[in-house]
Amino acid sequence: MSRISRLPSPLLRAAACTGVAALALTACGSGSGSGTASTGSGSVKVGLITKTDTNPFFVKMKEGAEKAAKENGAQLSTAAGRFDGDNAGQVTAIENMVAAGVKGILITPSDSKAIVPAIQKARAKGVLVIALDTPTEPESAVDALFATDNLKAGQLIGEYAKAAMKGKTAKIAALDLAPGVSVGVQRHNGFLKGFGATDKDVVCAQDTGGDQAKGQTAMENCLQKAPGINVVYTINEPAALGAYTALKAKGREKDVLIVSVDGGCTGTQAVKDGKIAATSQQYPLKMAAEGVKAVVTYAKDGKKASGYTDTGVTLITDKAQGGVTSKDTAYGLDNCWG
Repeated sequence: MSRISRLPSPLLRAAACTGVAALALTACGSGSGSGTASTGSGSVKVGLITKTDTNPFFVKMKEGAEKAAKENGAQLSTAAGRFDGDNAGQVTAIENMVAAGVKGILITPSDSKAIVPAIQKARAKGVLVIALDTPTEPESAVDALFATDNLKAGQLIGEYAKAAMKGKTAKIAALDLAPGVSVGVQRHNGFLKGFGATDKDVVCAQDTGGDQAKGQTAMENCLQKAPGINVVYTINEPAALGAYTALKAKGREKDVLIVSVDGGCTGTQAVKDGKIAATSQQYPLKMAAEGVKAVVTYAKDGKKASGYTDTGVTLITDKAQGGVTSKDTAYGLDNCWG
């Protein structure tokens, strides 16, 4: 989730789209009209709202939605928050999409609780709303959820880290996401469950926003607070790479175990290079494609998607541990994103 202070042009377009209701939503993609997969007047209108449009995870999710929209004859409109946590921008995007007549909205909520009133208003107007990747709180606030089992993703890297420590006493640092985001809570809790630990066993916890620079700063702070840290849980791979940079600067990169979640191509390569010990790979393309298909089905026959659909997670490492199911980085790179 690495960002820079100067907004790139696609992000400026996204901010403008979410800030001005009168703008056509098809202009919210990168490039002229690229938010639309099909422009036929009779096609089903589908909206996709991501946390940002800079994170490779959400870039790939958008690609998956665009491909599925084209295959299913749907018209896709896209929007994104200006930053991870921009609830107001997502609320405006929902309102704009409802006004534009979308049949369904796919959303990765930046704030799992604060977005709920806007979602309720959309559903009250007959719009199918599906959460992707990140559940709302409560989960029933949307019609359906297509996502990684984030608790399982965290549990897998927790089990791996426990096995890799081989009985050594662990001093754990947790580089988390941010308050109010369910995906961060689930991954954190899953890691502790898999490791057989509690928050009392975490010697340092810092929020990173999933950002690489903030991950580096958080790791630097943790090393000052608890120099003996030997296990680092990270919310995602950008935060993990930030942690690695901080550890390398202290000459600690080889004696501290870093585990993470995402399975992006850069992160998976970092596993192959030995910077990250293991990561839980998830599949954003599948989330988005299944979401688009669900909206098209709803538009055609009124059948609503419901409940939770697990889009899968796989532990990726080149240093397999007994009792922990995993696949190597060759598999991971064949199935990565971003």
